[in-house]
Amino acid sequence: MTTTTLAVLVPLLPFLGATAGLLLGRTTPGYVRPLAVLPPLASLVLAALVAVRQGGGQAVDAHTELTPTGSVPIDLALHIDGFAALVAILVAFVATCVQIYSTGYLRDDPRYPSYAALVSLFTSAMLLVVYSGDLIVLLVGWEVMGICSYFLVGHYWETPEARAASLKAFLVTKLGDVPFLIGLFALGTDAGSFRITRVLGTVAAGGLHHPTLVALLLLAGVAGKSAQFPLHTWLPDAMAGPTPVSALIHAATMVAAGVYFIARLLPVFEASSAAMVVLAVMAAVTMTGSGLAALAQDDIKRVLAYSTIGQLGYMTGALSVGARGAAVFHLLSHGAFKALLFLAAGVVIHAAGTNSLAAMSRMHGLRDRVPDAYWTMTVALLALAAVPPFSGFFSKESVLGAAEDAATGHTGHAPGAAGWLVLVAGLVTALLTAAYATRLWLLAFCGRGAEAPDHGRQPRTMTVVLWVLAVPSLAFGGLAYRALPDWFDGRDLTPTLLTSILGTGLALVGGLLTYGAWQRTSVLAARTPLGAVAAHPEGDAGLVEAEAIATHKPAYGDIAYAPDPADPGRLLLGPLHRHAAMDFHLDAVYAALFVRPVQAGASLVRFLDREVIDTYVRGAAALPRLLGAAARRAQTGNVQTYVSALLAGTVVLAVAVVLAATGA
Repeated sequence: MTTTTLAVLVPLLPFLGATAGLLLGRTTPGYVRPLAVLPPLASLVLAALVAVRQGGGQAVDAHTELTPTGSVPIDLALHIDGFAALVAILVAFVATCVQIYSTGYLRDDPRYPSYAALVSLFTSAMLLVVYSGDLIVLLVGWEVMGICSYFLVGHYWETPEARAASLKAFLVTKLGDVPFLIGLFALGTDAGSFRITRVLGTVAAGGLHHPTLVALLLLAGVAGKSAQFPLHTWLPDAMAGPTPVSALIHAATMVAAGVYFIARLLPVFEASSAAMVVLAVMAAVTMTGSGLAALAQDDIKRVLAYSTIGQLGYMTGALSVGARGAAVFHLLSHGAFKALLFLAAGVVIHAAGTNSLAAMSRMHGLRDRVPDAYWTMTVALLALAAVPPFSGFFSKESVLGAAEDAATGHTGHAPGAAGWLVLVAGLVTALLTAAYATRLWLLAFCGRGAEAPDHGRQPRTMTVVLWVLAVPSLAFGGLAYRALPDWFDGRDLTPTLLTSILGTGLALVGGLLTYGAWQRTSVLAARTPLGAVAAHPEGDAGLVEAEAIATHKPAYGDIAYAPDPADPGRLLLGPLHRHAAMDFHLDAVYAALFVRPVQAGASLVRFLDREVIDTYVRGAAALPRLLGAAARRAQTGNVQTYVSALLAGTVVLAVAVVLAATGA
């Protein structure tokens, strides 16, 4: 079987699995789990074979014309280079883990068949984006992911939070997709083709007419899809969906698509220094702002959501200094440990008996009750904090090293201003990341919240997945940084001494400061009485999650509890804590700038429609209606009346004729 055929099957198999799952899910439920797990697993095997055959060498290209357009052609095209080959393995690997985990997490959910099918469709769409060699076909996968996220985030549609979150995710990403679509059309028009290879050839030849405008239009779509400032606000709210969905979105699909798109079309952005600086500013603001916001969140999943936003900021920062190898390296590393963090958080949510928006201040005694989640989440948090030798250290240092090179003028791919922005913001974010990672670990596993009843051991399908993901979270970075340059652009990814010392030192400072603040606030916590805990029957994690979202209460009942005052985030942030907890009021700003004006405009249009246009229509119909009423009154059905009217008319006509003749 040729490499092209194998590559076509990689996105096709999950699509067929999704179709079969939707058709057979309700009539033959026994097929649901095999149809959920086997297609992404097969795609993983095939993606690995494609990567082995591609080997980081010459890109695999194949295309056939989809349909004649009369102008710019649209091709069904594949373009598989080293970036695409490795990212496809990540997508299929995480999707397989999520599907296996979900068989236990949502085992009693009545809507599991549709959920599993949508996850497979989500996976297929992302794989299409990764392998596509045509921008319009890539756009199809891009938009299918958007609609899948809408349905999956709104899985618990009975709750207003899930409905609002799904709608917000859809609308905010569409806000970026409109200029993104215009940018794609501009690229295709300038290149005379939507084929990625021809677009890049046109850019290399200087044939792009308005590079800054095109790059900024494309960045709007990337900001929406990859949750970068200022279109990042949808991602924390998307935590209202099932936790495995969060793992899939944050680790390998949706938010990774924007970063991957820039990496694939980086020469388009490098053609404009202004666009690269804008990308660097966007990355710097995203990194630092999300780090502060994560340090103020009480919900474990929202902490991880802001963490994703910040780590994506590292990736876009690397791209802004022309280091797409470092960006994709961090994308691969982050995909493993972020999937592990979310799936371990799902175990913690169930064991803590809290709701889906799981308040860490309510957690108590989880270290001994969920040892699998405790140890694997510790590994993932160390990788997130970039502690050597965990994978996050090597990938994050590759980003900081590239920023240092750009800042000191050792590379000609990016403006020096972009390098300094990314370097300073990246170092500050290293401190903030270690701080909120340490805070999460302390509050989740050493907290003093109300102790929930023991729900028993988690299904083996959930715990096994955690340990599988722990392996790349620990070992991937150390093994990959030497080999990946051959798969990417050849740029060295070895950590540099200066940034390694600064980044690791700041991470250590962040962790120690947080631990010291926690120790200090624990004195107050020791004086706070804990509330009694009501019993809660054992139940499935997904059902516990759904019930809690609906009730806005801890999932184990209505209890009296005192939130854990030992929150180091309040002490570290001081007066900034309240603003950071509310994402610096960006939603309020957007409501004032966009939502309320749109609502006012809609009210005006409704008034004009009802009071002006409808009044005109009613007035235009009133005269014919009055004339018709008068004519109807004349039709009495009385013969004498008709004869009298006829004679009167005759007399009038006769008089008129006589007068006319006399006048003549």
